[in-house]
Amino acid sequence: MRVVIQRVSRASVTIEGQVKSSISRGLLVLAGFEDADTAEDIEWISGKIVNLRIFDDEAGVMNKSAIETGGEILLISQFTLHASTKKGNRPSYIKASKPDVAIPLYESLIARLETDLGKAIGTGTFGADMKVELVNDGPVTIVMDTKNKE
Repeated sequence: MRVVIQRVSRASVTIEGQVKSSISRGLLVLAGFEDADTAEDIEWISGKIVNLRIFDDEAGVMNKSAIETGGEILLISQFTLHASTKKGNRPSYIKASKPDVAIPLYESLIARLETDLGKAIGTGTFGADMKVELVNDGPVTIVMDTKNKE
């Protein structure tokens, strides 16, 4: 699983002209799934996301997590995170899971993030044409991959 985490002042996702979810201060997480992803990957990445110390403490140092600051999370599925651009100019998405595998992984990640964060999170709709708006705070953007654990 590959994720892009952005610290945001606010973020929202709109589908067919209607805002589905919005958050204020917190994390916008874009997640791409592959067939090799497991429950252990979900557990590891969720723990990393909610405990990632990228919010400022009282001294202005990035030393607090979403849990500690009461931050919110907006999770969006994004298969294009597994794009391969090795050959030609048209990306290949062969590594990205098909919906029958990716949807249960996405739903598992939602449930795990809600458990780990201790509250409901915002989401998009899997496979929908989504318009995502955000104000990146910092900017702070972190990329993680469960296969590299970095």
